[in-house]
Amino acid sequence: MSRIVHKFTRRVPEWRPRVTPVNLDEATPEQLDALKVTPSNTKVSAYVLTLAHDVESLSVRSPLFNAIMYDEGGMSRAERELGAIAASMVNRCIYCAAVHADRHAKLEKSTDVTDKLFTQGTDADLSPRDAAIFTFARKLSEGVPSASADDMAALREAGLTDEEILDLILSSSLFGWANRLMHVLGDPVRTEDTV
Repeated sequence: MSRIVHKFTRRVPEWRPRVTPVNLDEATPEQLDALKVTPSNTKVSAYVLTLAHDVESLSVRSPLFNAIMYDEGGMSRAERELGAIAASMVNRCIYCAAVHADRHAKLEKSTDVTDKLFTQGTDADLSPRDAAIFTFARKLSEGVPSASADDMAALREAGLTDEEILDLILSSSLFGWANRLMHVLGDPVRTEDTV
């Protein structure tokens, strides 16, 4: 028995697609080529296999995802994950929030930030830099973005460079799109015995 997950946690639920994912054994040469560059350069997930139905989009999406989230320089990996967490919380994407909170905690070797975000929400007591990053990404991700010049000034006051701010905008925006796509294509679930 399983249930849909409704609260944020670092424990990554299973994502169950509504559309049957591409079977690797039956994939076309074009699908296999598009799947070579998976997000995060790791295993091929059910989500990516579902996206493989649209080869043209997937062949552009995966390199873009990797460039935004994993390229060197600019904002740190953990801070990009913080932008993804903020967008995922606004969009109520339980799966993405868990994946990126787990990555953030592993990169930082601490669960402090994600514990505070998931228990205190937007009132979380974060460092000035993390607070500026989270607030900007959250406001940028709202249905009508409310990020303002004051929020941009807060990022600069917290020490972010223009290159880091661009990385934050890209990582937050990427998840504005990815969260909505995940909601349409499937659901995060947990089996009762793992709750």
